Amino acid sequence: MAEPWSSVDDVAEHLGVSKDTVYAWLAKREMPAHRVGRLWKFKISDVDTWVIAGGAAEGGPSD
Repeated sequence: MAEPWSSVDDVAEHLGVSKDTVYAWLAKREMPAHRVGRLWKFKISDVDTWVIAGGAAEGGPSD
């Protein structure tokens, strides 16, 4: 079965951060996501890979 798409709320809860943090990561750190109309959609496995690679770390490649 294919992995379902997740919302900003789902990703924020999964990572234990606020929705504002997720939106900041989308703007600054090239977080893996797709825009569907006005909504951002995510694959949790892609987000986990991004976090493990250091994408969410302060002082990371985008800082």
